[in-house]
Amino acid sequence: MRSRICKLLRIQYPIIQGGMIWCSGWELASAVSNAGGLGVIGSGSMYPDILRNQIRKCKAATDKPFAVNVPLLYPDLDAHIAIIIEEKVPIVITSAGNPATYTPKFKEYGLTVMHVIANVKFAKKAESAGVDAVIAEGFEAGGHNGREETTTLCLIPLIKSQVEIPVIAAGGISGGAAMAAVLCLGAEGVQMGSRFAATYESSAHEGFKQEIVKASDGATSLTLKEITPIRLLKNSFYNKVQDAYARGASKEDLSLLLGRGRAKKGLFEGDLEEGELEIGQVSAQINRIISAKEVVEQTMNDCLAVLQKTQLAFKFE
Repeated sequence: MRSRICKLLRIQYPIIQGGMIWCSGWELASAVSNAGGLGVIGSGSMYPDILRNQIRKCKAATDKPFAVNVPLLYPDLDAHIAIIIEEKVPIVITSAGNPATYTPKFKEYGLTVMHVIANVKFAKKAESAGVDAVIAEGFEAGGHNGREETTTLCLIPLIKSQVEIPVIAAGGISGGAAMAAVLCLGAEGVQMGSRFAATYESSAHEGFKQEIVKASDGATSLTLKEITPIRLLKNSFYNKVQDAYARGASKEDLSLLLGRGRAKKGLFEGDLEEGELEIGQVSAQINRIISAKEVVEQTMNDCLAVLQKTQLAFKFE
């Protein structure tokens, strides 16, 4: 399967791994790239020296293209950007901020730039800023999310109709059938987060991976919209948030309850009760831990099979 995304990123399959904080280290990124997709290092949870080390380890583990995800609200952003440029990372994915601020600098150094968006307004802004593609992330996605609560099936054709650059679908995609669906809607590739979080190579805590496997439908919820919308597995911390809402908590109260380091506590350290367990709705479809290579190969094989089956099943005269 070839698309503009494959040509743009120089990858075999149009599958991009999500740059998830505390889950997306060099082991996962290199494994996905070696399997034919685009591996991504999630820099949002890394100090600058850690990021540089992760990039160098990824380079040593793969000769294929990989990317670094950069949340533009990161407090030490300039250091991260300098490291990405110095280490000659070929692709950068920006999110949570204005792409116009840094895209020209990335392009000056020859980097390919993609930006994560959740609505038409920011898709157009990203295209105007000169990014090479947008990643349109629907309401189903885990972690930080768009305020509009637009689902992926609604978002992809909407964005596709408004921009000329390639659109990558994200949110609610854990396998080939979902990939086939968004390709039919006009996406030219997919980004998958939750499915890659539950792999052997993911740097997430084993306890968190098992919680993903155990998750059923309705196990996640989008909350804390007053601070920043985030989709979480329901646990003791989530219940405390709901209790705070019931008491009429203010934004300041919610920020105090959230505190600092909850994502690390849950995703990386394995505190399954008091940590943030960031994961998407598709966690209900994930029933075992597999390798990153298996995720890429199964997704592609299933996608092609679904597309072929659909073509055979519907004959219009």
